[in-house]
Amino acid sequence: MDSALHARVASWRRHLHANPGLTLHEQETAAFVVEKLKEMGVTEITPGVGGHGVVATLRRGDGSNRSVGLRADMDALPIQEINQELPWASKNPGVMHACGHDGHTAALLGATQMLLNDPDWTGTVQLVFQPAEEGGGGARKMIAEGLFQRFPMERIFGWHNWPGLPAGTIAVHDEAVMAAGARFEMRFTGHGGHAALPHLTHDAMLGLGHAIVALQSVVARGLDPLRSGVVSLTIAKAGEAQNQITEWAELKGTARWLYDDVGQVIERRIGEIAHGVAAAFNLQVDFQFRQGVAVTANHPAERDLAAVAGALVAPVTRDIQPAMTGEDFSWYLKEVPGAFVWIGNGPAEGGRELHNANYDFNDEVLPSASGFLASVAKKALAGEG
Repeated sequence: MDSALHARVASWRRHLHANPGLTLHEQETAAFVVEKLKEMGVTEITPGVGGHGVVATLRRGDGSNRSVGLRADMDALPIQEINQELPWASKNPGVMHACGHDGHTAALLGATQMLLNDPDWTGTVQLVFQPAEEGGGGARKMIAEGLFQRFPMERIFGWHNWPGLPAGTIAVHDEAVMAAGARFEMRFTGHGGHAALPHLTHDAMLGLGHAIVALQSVVARGLDPLRSGVVSLTIAKAGEAQNQITEWAELKGTARWLYDDVGQVIERRIGEIAHGVAAAFNLQVDFQFRQGVAVTANHPAERDLAAVAGALVAPVTRDIQPAMTGEDFSWYLKEVPGAFVWIGNGPAEGGRELHNANYDFNDEVLPSASGFLASVAKKALAGEG
């Protein structure tokens, strides 16, 4: 990426940062993407895929060559930005790009221009600008609306910026990159009554307390320590009056895992505890467990291809552990082979980590990001890996 294109892509990134679109509300971002694609001369553009998703197609050759997909996510988070001194600070109160999706989108636009400027490839490149990554199910919606049938691709690649990793460094995991994630809730219903007459009640709060304690055993005593997971209780609610034993209590939390069989154990054990506590204390329970993302796991050939392609544009590291964060890209990897890499965003000190109100994407990594996407597309279209 030359300096002129770098400056241009950085200006796009800053525009997106200043005008963030919350999950399921990415209309302006999608319109901006379409506008820039048209300015570049891209003619095959399909908006409205899976909500506000945009898919653009680049073709070279007779159509019999290989195809590859490149993906970027577009949505922002419901966070009030602190860095109001930034010229590109969010103009939308309570909404900001605290996860770098502005950089991801701009980098894919930059890769588009790089591919258009480069005559040394043939085949089909599908540019996937995805909405609703932050818990909105955008990937599955695009898949349900025929993403891979309408826009065929043999492989797919994506990336995420990573604070704490040296700026521009490309990290390629051997298999798991990010964890699967689920949200669960259990609502206990008993029989309320006077706090002075407990024997006439079925105390839902008592069930809540025992569930909180018992759920700590799911990971500690239910999982192989070398194939672990995370169960976090995040919301507990019960009661309405100080002199009443409540008839209801609600507990919510999240679970994450790196192996599918571990996820099955976690779901089963949480459900058993919910129903067991209810039975022990004469309560009814409504238990829900909803998986939001799958394990983001690289396919071997595509993983190695990503490392080779990445080394052409930036330093590459293979010695890195997965994170327990989740990523919607995981669902694409259930459909077609692919790989997902991290690209360093630089130091994370001072609240520069993901989902922090102080976060800002580092524009200096755009050449690595756009360069990686263009490079891996070319390698895939050449049949490597």
